[in-house]
Parts: sequence; structure tokens; C-alpha cells
Amino acid sequence: MSNRRNVFHISGRLAALGLTLVVMTAHAQTVSGPIPGRLTLSQNPFDHTPAGYVAEEYFLSGTAKAYKTATPPAADGMWRAEEADSAPYKTRLIVARPTDPARFNGTVVVEWLNVSGGTDAAPDWNYLHRELIRKGYAWVGVSAQKVGLEGGQMAVPGILPVKKADPERYGGLMHPGDTYAFDIYSQAAQAVRHKGQGGILGSLTPRTVLAIGESQSAVFLTTYVNAVDPLAKVFDGYLIHSRFRSAAPLNGDFLSSMQARAGNHDVPSVMIRADVRVPVMMFITETDLMAPTAGYLPSRQADTPRIRTWEVAGTAHADTYTFAVGVIDTGSAPIESLAKAFTPSANFFGQALGKPVNAAPQHHYVLQAALSALETWVRTGKVPPAAPRLQTNDATPPTFVTDSVGNVMGGIRSPWVDVPTAKLSGIGQAGPGFARLFGSTEPFTQAKLAELYPGGRDDYLKKFNKALTSAVQAGFILPADEAEISALAAASFSGGS
Repeated sequence: MSNRRNVFHISGRLAALGLTLVVMTAHAQTVSGPIPGRLTLSQNPFDHTPAGYVAEEYFLSGTAKAYKTATPPAADGMWRAEEADSAPYKTRLIVARPTDPARFNGTVVVEWLNVSGGTDAAPDWNYLHRELIRKGYAWVGVSAQKVGLEGGQMAVPGILPVKKADPERYGGLMHPGDTYAFDIYSQAAQAVRHKGQGGILGSLTPRTVLAIGESQSAVFLTTYVNAVDPLAKVFDGYLIHSRFRSAAPLNGDFLSSMQARAGNHDVPSVMIRADVRVPVMMFITETDLMAPTAGYLPSRQADTPRIRTWEVAGTAHADTYTFAVGVIDTGSAPIESLAKAFTPSANFFGQALGKPVNAAPQHHYVLQAALSALETWVRTGKVPPAAPRLQTNDATPPTFVTDSVGNVMGGIRSPWVDVPTAKLSGIGQAGPGFARLFGSTEPFTQAKLAELYPGGRDDYLKKFNKALTSAVQAGFILPADEAEISALAAASFSGGS
């Protein structure tokens, strides 16, 4: 999901001349690059290459397969797919990797770029770039879907698809349609696995390749895991971030489910297949779980030795980190600047929303822990900690069970919900377009803060840090983030001394 009015640019230290290599797979594919000049990517937190990293762009071309289901798609995810048509394509890959091979941790995160805003966006790079960079991951963004390159019905006014944003650079790209997106994504992973000098990772040799996608991309990844992974077998694990109840059809017509939702018709529920080949981690916000007609709730499933679901209290599908904090969160930004950027606001790029957007930081921090847990799971077999589900009641339709201040009960706990200064929710927002996905923040009054923390700031910070320690010990926040979070809480509290 992306609703940015601006297109951010990242330019790496690109080679003056292009380099072409050919990787032989089931179909011949050609990877060309790095492409000289300035690459275009919406919603990127850097307008320059991160320190110690190189950012490059490659063009990937070849012949992609379409798939069809050999049997009707079932709600249990036990889909059986078979190859159908084939068509030529040419798309692009964006690569961010350590310049020093000694810094590379051996893992590549391959993001299915999100196109809901009508262009390519990288919400998971935005949420996860701090962890990716400090641990030495390589990241690859894949233009897997047609809308991101050429535009279409998913477009947001004022947002240009990649080919229109820079016709000279991208005019030769060609996408045959989203029924081919699944195999294009597979071929991107195969290009990632090309070892040694001359590949898209330079001299780096990947050991682990993880798939990741958020929102619409997560819906496509659900289909990929259920139908395509048993055939392609190119990824070592999946982080499915903020999926809803459905899965994209293999014909790529995701708009049909979106139109069903717009018409207030429930969309079909689909689980992850029980016999999944490799570890699958699902990260679910309050918005994802309870969105009307499309919420994940009917698709809930038990954890298994290869499936883990983390439902996170106080989170929204997109939030203040998405739109304001990620863009400045370089790892060296002053805490005071981060705290100011997290200030709740109902102003969204000049549009007034019904309530301030969800401004809770836990989405970003817990997602970093989810990536770390998945990577460890894949490498070592150590299963991530199991998490309780968010609590809902038996009403029709179900609603959340909340505590005395209105925050949801259950799920992964963080100090922002257990030691609150606001009511934080993933639902209840009002406004145009994607506003319903932004959740809400309702800051407590000074009187309420004084009631909760009669000892003032010291009282609040003592309780906050105790809850923070519990979250770190439970494995839901990384130890590397503990000091920063504590400092952020100290800089953000407004309840008096």
C-alpha cells in the first residue's frame, strides 16, 4: 500500500557501463546491468545510498509462465497448479547490498514490490531497512506486477507508474499481465541465486533467500506459497506481512476481490497450506485482522512446525512510521527528531482525516524481530516464539476485546499498549482513499496520564522499561533496539515531571 504524493529516488554508485549476463533456468532469462543513472522507487527512506551499501538497478527479461489450478482453489490452501501459457517480459530488479563482502550475512530478502498506489513501492524496505543494514542483509525489490510499471485501475491520483515517471529509462520494460507475475518473481529469485562475480549481488554468494511482501503483495505471496512454491522451490522462507483473508487468483485478477470488497461482499478466505515446504511467518496488524469484508480473521490457523503467526496489538496496516518516520530513520537520526516525527497527526499530505493516524512505533520494531526470527528459523531450525492471538468476541460481526483504556487485549504486547499514553487502534479511521488502513491514535489527557502515572515521568518510564524488558525477553523486540526505544519513550512522554 502506498499513497505517497512524491516519488523518492535512490541513486547508487552505478557502473558507467552496463554489464549483461545470461542465467539459464527452465526458460532462458537475461539480466542486464547495472543500469547507469538514477533509479526510481516510491516510498524509499533514503534519497542516497545507505552508508556501506551500494544501490543498483538491473533489467530482467525472458519468457514467463502462467499457471492455472488443476483443481478448484480450496480454503485450506492445498492448491495444485500446473503450467499454462507463456509470454515474453522485461522488468527490473533493484538491489541494495553491502559494499564489503565481509559485512554480508549471507541472506537476501526479495521484496515483491507493492503496487496499490499505482507505482512500485517498497513498504518492507521502509519498515525493515534499519535491521537489514545493521545485520548486513542484501535486499532485492522486484517489479513483479504490471500496474507498478504501466499503471492501471489501482492507481492513485498524482502517482505515476514507473514507465511514465521516467520513459527514457524504463520505456523498454514490458509486462504481459499479473498471471505471469508469479513466475517473474521466481525468475528474480533464480537471478539472486546466481553466484559469484557478475551476478546482481556482485561477488556476494547468497546462502539464504527469503521472500517478503506487504498488503497486496502479501495477498499474492499467499497464492505463491500455496500454488507456486511446490513447483518453483526457489525460496527458503516467507515473511507474509499484513495479508487479508483472501489470496490472489492465479489469473492475476486481484481487482475482482477488491471490487467485491468495495461492493460490501465478503471475499473468500484462504489459509496457508498445512504441508508448506519451508518456514512461513505471518505478521498481522489489527487492521488486517478486522477489516470489513476482507479481514484476516476467518483465515486464522494454528501454528505448525513450519507456520508462525504474529498478531500485534496496537498496530495499523500503515502508520506514522510508513509516512513520516521511515524516511528520516537512518540509524543516526537524533532521538528528538524521531520522537517529533512520531507525533500523532490527522493531517495526511494536506488531507484532514477523522482521527490522528496510528502513531505507535511497535509495528516497525516487532517486524524487525519477525524478520530476525524467520532468518534464524531458516538457518538453524530454531522456531520463533509462539504468540497469543488478539482477543475478539463472538458478536456478529466480531469486535475486539479491549482493556480499561480502550486498547486491544491479547496478541504480541509492547510497552506502548501495556504502558499506554494513548488509545492505539488499527481500525476506526475515516477519510478518503486508503485512510481506513491507517488506524488511529487518541492521546490521553493530562488528567488521564496523571491518573495512570501518579509519579509522573519517572513513574511512566519505570513501568515502560519494565514492559520493554519483558517484550525483549519474549523475543518480540530485538535487544539491539532496546536502548533506542527507551530513549524514544523518554523523549516522547508529555505527562509532566
